[in-house]
Amino acid sequence: MRIAVLAHEQFPDRAKTAVGILRYGDQDVVAVLDRDSTGTTVGDHLPDIEQSDVPVVESVDDAPEFDALVVGIAPIGGGFEESWRPDVRSAIERGADVIAGLHYFLSEDDGLVALAEEHGAELRDIRKPTDDLTVAEGVARDLDAEIILTVGTDCSTGKMTTTLELVEAAREAGLDAGFIPTGQTGIMIADWGIPIDRTISDFTNGAVERMLKEKADDHDYLFVEGQGSIIHPAYSAVTCGILHGAMPDYLVLCHEAGRDAIHGYESFSIPNPGEVVDLYRDLADGVTSTELLGGALNTYELDEEASERAITEYERDIGAPAVDPVRHGAGKLINQL
Repeated sequence: MRIAVLAHEQFPDRAKTAVGILRYGDQDVVAVLDRDSTGTTVGDHLPDIEQSDVPVVESVDDAPEFDALVVGIAPIGGGFEESWRPDVRSAIERGADVIAGLHYFLSEDDGLVALAEEHGAELRDIRKPTDDLTVAEGVARDLDAEIILTVGTDCSTGKMTTTLELVEAAREAGLDAGFIPTGQTGIMIADWGIPIDRTISDFTNGAVERMLKEKADDHDYLFVEGQGSIIHPAYSAVTCGILHGAMPDYLVLCHEAGRDAIHGYESFSIPNPGEVVDLYRDLADGVTSTELLGGALNTYELDEEASERAITEYERDIGAPAVDPVRHGAGKLINQL
């Protein structure tokens, strides 16, 4: 499928959906929409991306033909920016579908629905869960698969990226590994999953458990994409639900080098990562014991030498091996399995 990705004023640092699709998706990306970076290419911002020659354009009107427009931004609160509407409408008028992972559902926007019906386009809301979810049975620990969960010191520390890098490294090592997507970007990449942060709170654990049960007979290792952080003042509930629903054998703690406060909530400091590990393990112990497999450190802002120093310090803090999975892959962590 040929897609254009909307990432206005956010690419690449705050357009994690766009970056995730470019890095891991199977879609043929023909353009990225970002008014602030018009005239550049994806490779100018993300030199390690395979689709580096994708142009960054100002609007849908400047993009080559595509089958779908993907909203590649995941703003706090999942709202719809009205400044995106002209591009969304232009895409629909070209007969393209629109795919979004927002809490604002395009399929409930009367104006967009009418326009889509007129032009034969589909509005796909990735963050809309099925209506048959139930509470957990508490059986994930009994499944015949090793379960590895990525957790974080904050949001946007690389949990989805780390999970996908772990799956890739596991498969390269000859392990039978599966990916359990829990967020909108992971669902777009894998083309299946349940958006955990949109489930009724009573059903969050059960939604994770359902996905694990569905894949447990297919794989020996299941890597669960984590969400939020147990110390986040806004998103800790979804983190706890995934932790207790997954009942993981192992955790991988994700952190961004140099980040010492919760993004967007800077009055809340991030403790030493070793203390965060203890918090996760203590919380998990209520339903099942878990071990720390290792750590993943986002060192995107650092040069290679500073990255190595930061990883060494991080390993010392958490008492386990650590990697920057984008720079170096996740093989070092898979060796622990």
